[in-house]
Amino acid sequence: MNKPLRRASVFSLLLVLALLGWVTYVQLAEGAGFRDNSHNERNTISQYANPLGNIMAGGKSLTGSSATTGDLKFKRTYHDGKVYAPVTGYASQSYGSNQLEALDRSVLDGTDTRLKNPLQALVREPSKPGDVMTTIDPAVQKAAYKGLGNNTGAAVAIDPNTGAVRALASTPSYNPGDFAGSGTSDQKEWLKLTKDKGQPMLNRALRQTYPPGSAFKLVVAAAALEDGVYSSVDEPTKSPNPYRLPGTVTDMKNENASAPCENATIRTALQYSCNTVFAKMAVDLGESKLGAEAKKLGFDDSKLDIPVRAAKSVYPSGMDKSQTALTGMGQFDVTATPLQMAMVSSAIADDGKLMKPYEVDRTTDGNASALDRTEPEAFTQAMSKSTAQELRSAMRTVVEKGTGTNAKIPGMEVGGKTGTAQHGENNSGNPFAWFVSYADDGSGHKIAVAVVVEDSDAPRADISGGGLAGPIAKSMMSAALGGGAAS
Repeated sequence: MNKPLRRASVFSLLLVLALLGWVTYVQLAEGAGFRDNSHNERNTISQYANPLGNIMAGGKSLTGSSATTGDLKFKRTYHDGKVYAPVTGYASQSYGSNQLEALDRSVLDGTDTRLKNPLQALVREPSKPGDVMTTIDPAVQKAAYKGLGNNTGAAVAIDPNTGAVRALASTPSYNPGDFAGSGTSDQKEWLKLTKDKGQPMLNRALRQTYPPGSAFKLVVAAAALEDGVYSSVDEPTKSPNPYRLPGTVTDMKNENASAPCENATIRTALQYSCNTVFAKMAVDLGESKLGAEAKKLGFDDSKLDIPVRAAKSVYPSGMDKSQTALTGMGQFDVTATPLQMAMVSSAIADDGKLMKPYEVDRTTDGNASALDRTEPEAFTQAMSKSTAQELRSAMRTVVEKGTGTNAKIPGMEVGGKTGTAQHGENNSGNPFAWFVSYADDGSGHKIAVAVVVEDSDAPRADISGGGLAGPIAKSMMSAALGGGAAS
């Protein structure tokens, strides 16, 4: 072989070796990055090559799959999509996925390594998909959705004994199946939803915060009892009526001018929702002590995952005394999600122990064997048993003869607290109507509920927590404990 030919051969060999080396490097070192890249269409094709596993509630599928034409062989379908959208989230061929559809995607599409036998793992072959078993009770979920109706709002129900979430409702809602495919109609529906000023795709149960209004008085009362400011809910408070906000010339008054709020007990102050009592109580406690109790109940936690992450509820800091007084009635910069307020009620219902909320009981493989299971876990001991018992007694008074009588359920112990939260510039917006409650059927079964109605057709003067949110909470508690399930 002559010299030029030999050099050309060596050079060609080196190019081949370099190419082999590069291909090997790409496959071993960069393969995962290319494979997981969001722009890699093979991922989407692979995900929708076979029917997905299902998200379940009460033994029934909330989801399904249907055959399509084109490269993406199957698309996601939903049963009662609007009812369960805050639970499932969406899975779209064009717009990706969120909530449980995203968090448990590898189980649902069969790529989770726990689903594979050794041969499947070696060749990276998808195995039979698994399912996600939620803690949602369909009867409670439907009662919440039906109760909210055409109103804008949200409702949450929690089992105080375990922390299991039994309902997560948000209205207005949307049907995830309307844009699950990749056609023109799917694109139109997506654009319509994203431009809707009503924000139907916002999960108000978890991701929207509101001023909690008078429902926050439960937190103030808990802090006062825990700190020993008052020994019981029946001890008179030192509360003038009206109450002058510290450092100002502004007198705070009560909505009900004839209510017996002067020096009222905590029981009476909750029954009549006396702003003056709890404003002064907040000042007597101080920002630090009240904030500490709020934190025990879940406020200021920016990583509350159930497993979908909830927005952070906030008890503010750096306030003067007049601002602290306003937080006593759930105003100023206090904000809370409906999940957070359900947690407050849950702790009171379970003798002060707050269980960590969760909405997935377990995930299973294609043969219904559990891959993992959520074990109930204590979040905090938010208050003493005696404080919780005192508050339950006062909350029962609210329902029996106070502002929460619309939540009475014959044969059950029911306690609650109403709330009407002002918002908007100079309080110009319609108030938010809250109802926070618990029910106990006497056999150990309990449920804790929070409902907020953000916007309704009712005249401003008719908006109240007991009038708008109370009946919704009642229907949810009845469905949860057998006092009349939703159909």
